[in-house]
Amino acid sequence: MADTTTIIGIDCAVEDKNIGVAVGEWSAGEVVLTALPSKEELLPVSNYVSRFISCTKRLLLAVDAPLGWPENLSISLASHKAGRPLETAADLLFRRETDRFVRKCLSKQPLDVGADRIARTAHAALNLLDKIRKLSGREIPLAWEPAFTNSVAAIEVYPAGTLVASRIPSSGYKKREQLEVRQAILTRLRQEITFAVDISSAEHNHNVLDAILCVLAGCDFLSGKAYPPEDASTAMKEGWIWIRKTC
Repeated sequence: MADTTTIIGIDCAVEDKNIGVAVGEWSAGEVVLTALPSKEELLPVSNYVSRFISCTKRLLLAVDAPLGWPENLSISLASHKAGRPLETAADLLFRRETDRFVRKCLSKQPLDVGADRIARTAHAALNLLDKIRKLSGREIPLAWEPAFTNSVAAIEVYPAGTLVASRIPSSGYKKREQLEVRQAILTRLRQEITFAVDISSAEHNHNVLDAILCVLAGCDFLSGKAYPPEDASTAMKEGWIWIRKTC
């Protein structure tokens, strides 16, 4: 494994203007936050990330968005006809195995990609990855172990889950007026991340704060501190949320 890996945390959204991005450098289990690009620097996000890929030896994209859909949903809809019942229970139909795992470990339920508006964010995230592939000329596979062999890879992360696993309050920080809550979270994060840049934008924008949490989740993955899939074949079809081990 290379000595240093660049982590780009991406808090995804349907529109580029609402995407948050943070950049960190990971080495020997520790991460330093090195960039919080402004909206002007980011647009379009695919160009910003592609430039990093071209000049970085090893890079991990830590993406806050579902990168797959429930296998049961695909199977059930393939032969379904309008007006007929769906025999599979709703929780099994709309939630992935990784969503159930996160719920079991953290008592925190990710949004149902098969039933919620988060599906549009997932769609946008997959399109963003494809644009980055085309602009950079690189394959960007999903990583399944810290010592991934490609020069660039991606993982799915969940900022709220990272907060819970880090024993930091995970709710009540996304409204504009909740400045003090975001500041308190950032203060706690100083125990996890070295901030080498001005983080004031994260105090005022929850998307930027979530991007920083994506970087932390990427650090946990690279450090071998995240839960691996219990069923690798299912994870490769549905995706897997990498969260810090809590026991």
